[in-house]
Amino acid sequence: MLMRSRQFQTHHGDRHPPVRGTGQISMKLPTAPFSVTDWSKVPAVEHPGEQGSAFWRTRNVGRVRVRMVEYTPGYLADHWCSRGHILYVIEGELETEVKGGEKSLLRAGMSYQVSDSEDHPHRSYTRTGAKLFIVD
Repeated sequence: MLMRSRQFQTHHGDRHPPVRGTGQISMKLPTAPFSVTDWSKVPAVEHPGEQGSAFWRTRNVGRVRVRMVEYTPGYLADHWCSRGHILYVIEGELETEVKGGEKSLLRAGMSYQVSDSEDHPHRSYTRTGAKLFIVD
């Protein structure tokens, strides 16, 4: 659906003011120069889960963390997370469980968005392994 209004409407119906002159919403990043990341050159750091491991390649831009994450087959997070994320599945499958029982299966090409909130603690599991791109 093409929006011709001066306001942007999200899929939840929320309205946010556009960036002046663009009609787009602005992401709040600190002042930083343009930079390119070759993720293959960012060292991977292992984070053991309750089962399996996660390997994070991380860049920080002010208070924004950008990560390329690989989960080994059978990975289960060792904690419930309350941090907000935008997560995109590059390869594999990821099952995300929200505390209270709701589970979502994401495949390559799918994403989820969750805000910082103690109301939506979530954790990840993958039977097959997964490669993810995460901004938080």
